Amino acid sequence: MKKPARHVLVCGSFRNGTVNGTCNKANSELLQYLAEGADERGLDAMVSSTGCLNVCTHGPVVVVYPEARWFKQVDEDTAEAILDYLENGTDVDAEHVLAA
Repeated sequence: MKKPARHVLVCGSFRNGTVNGTCNKANSELLQYLAEGADERGLDAMVSSTGCLNVCTHGPVVVVYPEARWFKQVDEDTAEAILDYLENGTDVDAEHVLAA
């Protein structure tokens, strides 16, 4: 398997075997939206679910590596902006940036 240029992590809220955060409610839809969007755009990116990222008050949370960009309160519009960022470097609205 070829290593992707980027890895998109979608918080799954799982901590110690249980769901503890707010991200889980949106995880499967968000994961699918980002994975399909990345595939449709031909992006060199892998989209994966994670355990709890411990920033539940900001959920749903998505992290893009290797640049370690954290995005908060990700909805479909923000997910689309993240895909635009991955494709052409377009900035994501600052209100959804948790850490850059």
